[in-house]
Amino acid sequence: MGTRVLLALLLIAPSLLHAQTNESQAPVFRLDVHVVSVDAQVLNKKTRHAQRELKQDDFEIYEDNARQQITAFSQDTLPLSVVLLFDLTDSVRPVLKTLAEGAIEALQHLKPEDKVTVMVYAASTQVLQEATTDRSLAVAAIEKASRMESEEAAFFNEGIFQAADALAKGDSASRRVIIWLTDNVPNIPADSVPARFRKSMPLEKVHSQQDAMKHALQTGTVVCSLIKQSDESVQGEQQLISHPVDRMLHPPGEVYKYASATGGQVIEFKKKELQEKLTALIDDLRMRYSIAYHPSGGQTGKKNKDKFCSIKVKLTPEARKSAGEVVIEARQGYYR
Repeated sequence: MGTRVLLALLLIAPSLLHAQTNESQAPVFRLDVHVVSVDAQVLNKKTRHAQRELKQDDFEIYEDNARQQITAFSQDTLPLSVVLLFDLTDSVRPVLKTLAEGAIEALQHLKPEDKVTVMVYAASTQVLQEATTDRSLAVAAIEKASRMESEEAAFFNEGIFQAADALAKGDSASRRVIIWLTDNVPNIPADSVPARFRKSMPLEKVHSQQDAMKHALQTGTVVCSLIKQSDESVQGEQQLISHPVDRMLHPPGEVYKYASATGGQVIEFKKKELQEKLTALIDDLRMRYSIAYHPSGGQTGKKNKDKFCSIKVKLTPEARKSAGEVVIEARQGYYR
């Protein structure tokens, strides 16, 4: 969601300065001024290499198909706030240590001012380390996550919702990123699973994919994913494909949908590729273009509450000529 700056204008007429105590107070006028911030990555369509020499004048941004005036533009100036979100379910267990190694490798490419939160999830979520710039604390939490396990079902959407919520409570000036470490497969179905996940997460409180997607867009969170599958992951995925009812009982969170909607990336890797791919991911996150604008129309009333506003980032015709065929990764919209 775009950052809302509330300006309160207190107008006190000189004649009221000596008013009696029982007289009404001077009126307070409130004006909602929205600033929408968008992180954008411009990639060469063939090589997938980032275009890192673009300027503000090279971009166009549209809200609901109406072109907006860019009011702020930067690159690699705002700090990152990152949630490392670990999937603890059965099928991930054989590769959990490898995913943890990836998370520790990712830390090496962050700047000192970047904050890291470490969370785990199955049916519900748990914060192992609140947002910190202390890398030793983050490493300890990652190592703890690598030893944990759960017999509960994988509620991916709940994990994303809570991770976005944790980021929303942090520094509003930072760029918010979830790095989701998972196999992208719900728990292998079993008759006993429903009873297990009710213990920590009542079904009526579970957030859906729509809830989680909306919250990620509202909070301006980019969702990236690091996927590593085990043999159990492959078996579980095949079972879910052949049993649609089981898939309904064990709702997946499809990493590619989250990445596409929020402008993130998905990395599937083999262990030998880990360092190279993670370095590229963090560098790409760091070097994204931060673009801000005031939506035309300015104020929003109650009738526009929760209205979805689509966003489209483009290059100008002149920039497209020099950049060639590109893909622009950016969030698809926000909720007012």
